[in-house]
Amino acid sequence: MQVIGLMSGTSADGIDAALVEWPDGPETRPYRLRAFRERPFEPELQERIHALAAGRLPGDRVLSELAALDVELGERFAEAALELAADAGVRAGAIDAIASHGQTVAHHPERRATLQIGDPSVIAERTGCRVVADFRARDLAAGGEGAPLAPFFHLAALGDPEESRAALNLGGIANLTWLPAGRPEEVIAFDVGPANALIDGVVRAASQGAERIDRDGRGALRGRADPALLARLLDDDYLARPAPKSTGRERYGSAEAEALAAEWQRARRDIDDLLATLVAFTAEAVARACRELLPGEPRVDRLLVCGGGARNPAVLASLVRAMPRTAVQPSDAVGVPADAVEAMAFSLMGRNTLLGVPNHLPACTGASRAAVLGEVVPAR
Repeated sequence: MQVIGLMSGTSADGIDAALVEWPDGPETRPYRLRAFRERPFEPELQERIHALAAGRLPGDRVLSELAALDVELGERFAEAALELAADAGVRAGAIDAIASHGQTVAHHPERRATLQIGDPSVIAERTGCRVVADFRARDLAAGGEGAPLAPFFHLAALGDPEESRAALNLGGIANLTWLPAGRPEEVIAFDVGPANALIDGVVRAASQGAERIDRDGRGALRGRADPALLARLLDDDYLARPAPKSTGRERYGSAEAEALAAEWQRARRDIDDLLATLVAFTAEAVARACRELLPGEPRVDRLLVCGGGARNPAVLASLVRAMPRTAVQPSDAVGVPADAVEAMAFSLMGRNTLLGVPNHLPACTGASRAAVLGEVVPAR
């Protein structure tokens, strides 16, 4: 079964698209990644998404902008899917389904509410394919947090019967999945805290929008972490909360990043030192989570890093320092490209939706039972 997975994360910097060939039955192996591509958003679209998600629009504009972005992002997701099929030399009609996570603009599990936009009906009309979307809502309806969902794929593709591993996805938010050797029933996962969200936000604020990211971690590598600020950031009630838990830009987003950048600039401090501190914050939060929030006395033999942060040398170096007894590597080391993991995850979840097979891990999200997530829009 050939399914395209589409993902745009909390950074809202573009669409990841992966075409994966899965077994026709419920087995997950063997699978084959046939094609992967990243389709970046222009800065103006990214800023519109961030402004909507941060509640920074006048009240009379919120609904019109929400509706407009829903359609516009549906068009972008459709274009990404068609470009990917062309890359792979596959006709759109030969694709069994497109599984679209969409773009999260609100996630409030305390209200049993989440909202991903990128209209799946638009995707279906433009591509002619059936589309699976709105995965998170069913998990919330079943009593879960609606996140994290990728651990279902982490277990299937990254777990190992002889080595205890943790999968760390570094997008806007850092998500951790514990994969104990030979004990799939003990898998847990949760959002650790911020990853790229604060780093990118500080870069945009400090450069007045001229820069969007700390490319290749250059600024953080030049800087030195500030112990006082690092201690303050780590004194965060969310970090100490037990799993299951999830968070997003509503907590670690533009407002906090801008406040940190303004505080630093008022003190005439080097912005590179702030970036180094935020990188250290992410790494130390992950290390503490592995020590304190995983069940029992876990030994993490290998930390497999995926997402955009896996390509940031500053982040990887900081993780190595924070976890000296653990092998820290991009997930490429075990055959799964770090950039493609989340799109591949939703491809698998979409496949399972079509089969009527559960496609999440209730122990990771807090749901009361295993369910089949996702709603299907028929093919044209």
